[in-house]
Amino acid sequence: MTRTLAFPAATPEAAARYFAAELGFEVDPDDLVQDLEAGRTEGYVVVETRAPEAFAHARIPGAVNLPYRDMTPESTKDLDRDLVYVCYCESTVCNAATKGALKLAELGFKVKRLSGGITAWIAAGYPVEGATERAIRCAC
Repeated sequence: MTRTLAFPAATPEAAARYFAAELGFEVDPDDLVQDLEAGRTEGYVVVETRAPEAFAHARIPGAVNLPYRDMTPESTKDLDRDLVYVCYCESTVCNAATKGALKLAELGFKVKRLSGGITAWIAAGYPVEGATERAIRCAC
């Protein structure tokens, strides 16, 4: 047997449920940039979940900084619970977006995570604001 098929593939129905659920948790940079460039920003907020230094260095245009370490009922009390919060961090080797999405979800907010973080965003050539056009390493 091949290593690829050592574990049987899921049924098409199970695969459809799994991948539909996955898309409920993540958005990719291509979809997000298309929405931002078209001005389609209703219903969600882009959130940088790393420290303010990372946010100042390079950020997705229009993003807000809400470090996951600072997320509390008090610090999030003024956030709109009808919006979806799209969390991002440095890359797939940083889990600040996951930690931020988890905290927000635990506090009752709807969340998604940006696949690949700002590193994937920059690698795709999408615009950034801040002091440089490259992401700084996660100092989470």
